[in-house]
Amino acid sequence: MSIWSKYVLAETLDEAIAALGAASGESCAIAGGTDLLLDLQQGHQAPVNTLVDITRIPELGALEQRGMELFIGAAVPVREITSSPLVHAHATAISEACGLIGGPQVRNTATLGGNVAHALPAADGMISLVAMGASAEIANEEGMRRLPILELFLGPGRSALKRNRDVLVGFAIPLRKAGQASAFSRVMRPQGVALPILNAAVWIDREGAIIHDVRIAVGPSGPVPQRAIEIEKVMIGGTFGDDLMREVKDAIPATFHFRSSAQRAGAEYRYQLCEVLLEDVITTAWKRAGAAR
Repeated sequence: MSIWSKYVLAETLDEAIAALGAASGESCAIAGGTDLLLDLQQGHQAPVNTLVDITRIPELGALEQRGMELFIGAAVPVREITSSPLVHAHATAISEACGLIGGPQVRNTATLGGNVAHALPAADGMISLVAMGASAEIANEEGMRRLPILELFLGPGRSALKRNRDVLVGFAIPLRKAGQASAFSRVMRPQGVALPILNAAVWIDREGAIIHDVRIAVGPSGPVPQRAIEIEKVMIGGTFGDDLMREVKDAIPATFHFRSSAQRAGAEYRYQLCEVLLEDVITTAWKRAGAAR
């Protein structure tokens, strides 16, 4: 059985939106397709009538500074994001996360937009976007709108994007200022197993030895990605050091809700691992923020 009936190669955003809406059945945008095609082939997703290829649309391939923001188009391959000096300078966590998505062949094709649209609660690119305070730009027949990144997720594999209607155009991230920096890391099973046991991204704004502001995301810690608000409250206004890190670790059980998973690990182990991973990523971001002056 064919997993799609019609394939449209859109040259403009308007063409893509029109093709999605004109389909006689289910339609879906496709860029790299590294997740979507597997889901279709393996029956994890019902066959679609129309696939709309968005890789030739200029807006979705942009990677540039726009005013006081960094813009990353939804169809930019993650390899290009990882190697971009602009992304490395202003959103190091995203650069690091994209460098860990799949292997080299996957990174040549996979896109950050697809990583987010797949809506898994521990997708590396998505976790880094949460910590960076990113917003998503979405287009449909009514025009363009912008949403905070966390408003895109409804549950595991469930996105707020309307497949027959919405095109995810890209992501806007505030440019880094003096005293700000970010970091991403993850722990996974032996090479070749894609699922992370845990991943974490941190953005820090420091003033001397004081943490002025912080954003933290750890996955998977629930059905949808989320900020570690309770830990952020502990850190903001605090002096970086061993005492603060002890408070951070004490707040982990009340902040995250890890469960045992045959694919990832037992809950108790993941709580212990979170202490180590979070301290490492926070410390890395803190040191980078001190050098960013």
